[in-house]
Amino acid sequence: MATAPASPQTIALMLESDEPGGAEVFLLNCALELRARGHAVVPVLPLGKTGWLGARFAEHGFEAETFEIHSVYDRRFLGKLEGDLRRRGTTVIHSHEFAMAVYGTVVARRLGVRHVVTHHANMWMTDKLRRRIALRWAIRNADATVAVSEDYRQHLIRTLGPTAERVITILNGIPERIGDAAPVRQEFAIADDAVVVLAAGQLSERKGHAVLIRAVQRIRAEGCTRPLRVLIAGEGPDEAKLRALITECGVAESVQLIGTRLDIPNLLAASHILAMPSIWEGLPLAVLEGMLAGCAVIGSRISGIPEAVRDGVDGLLTPAGDVPALAGALRRLLEDRPLRERMGAAARDRAQAEFHIARMMDKYERLYFGR
Repeated sequence: MATAPASPQTIALMLESDEPGGAEVFLLNCALELRARGHAVVPVLPLGKTGWLGARFAEHGFEAETFEIHSVYDRRFLGKLEGDLRRRGTTVIHSHEFAMAVYGTVVARRLGVRHVVTHHANMWMTDKLRRRIALRWAIRNADATVAVSEDYRQHLIRTLGPTAERVITILNGIPERIGDAAPVRQEFAIADDAVVVLAAGQLSERKGHAVLIRAVQRIRAEGCTRPLRVLIAGEGPDEAKLRALITECGVAESVQLIGTRLDIPNLLAASHILAMPSIWEGLPLAVLEGMLAGCAVIGSRISGIPEAVRDGVDGLLTPAGDVPALAGALRRLLEDRPLRERMGAAARDRAQAEFHIARMMDKYERLYFGR
């Protein structure tokens, strides 16, 4: 679905983290789509962290530039970044999140190139005065600043004031990737009549995995015997706590932590429901991927999730952290197959129409070209 650009650009995609996560996957998806449109892409990634994103870029044949930041305002880093991007012939810088928004603005001004910034709903980004001052400056001096949901745009306006009214909203988009359910069903010995729920995201409190585990415990206690498998993909600081909670709740036969996975399309193909019980979010790619794969969604009614999921149409939305409400939604979709299938089909239709990566990148390309 990619369209040929009027004039190919060399676009630097810059991010300060490289662990498995939404912003990181967004960056890789953008790079692949931009290359398909005829642009050259320069990934700019941190050195000496997890290496996860750098490895993904290398697998796809991209040559990344790496960096280290040693202080709040690191002149050596700025000089290296300017030199690297000049050497690569960069014509557009697309920065992501706080540090790259600020440093990218400085370097773009030095190079005389366009600068676009995307913020992925980091709620800590505005918690300190010095960060708010730096962000206001970056917003005023970047060519365009984007929030991935209208909810997060409004958060920036509330915390940064009138300067943030310049921020625009571009909802996330994703590529369509066809998966194969068979390897997943075989790996996890999933029965033919089992309903599969996939939850994907960092194992941390804000993702709400504990709420999902307790919701499974609740429906079992209420007598729901429908065969159910919940696969939680990801890694993070709460892994040990979540494993202990699964044991404590007595749901080990239904809920499994499966670690970081590179076969998300296969996992989605094997799933009927995508769960996103987060405490806060931007517009999570996992929700959009689940919708495009035809999964009904159970999500929290927070942040950008309601901008994608229409409650009662594409899935069911519940208050964040509300175990009884989540349990009720889960049981409803478990026990009502026609409803589950109808919502999955509606979710797929909406994602194809509104959240395909080609639609999103058309909008970003216009920003790159200053249109």
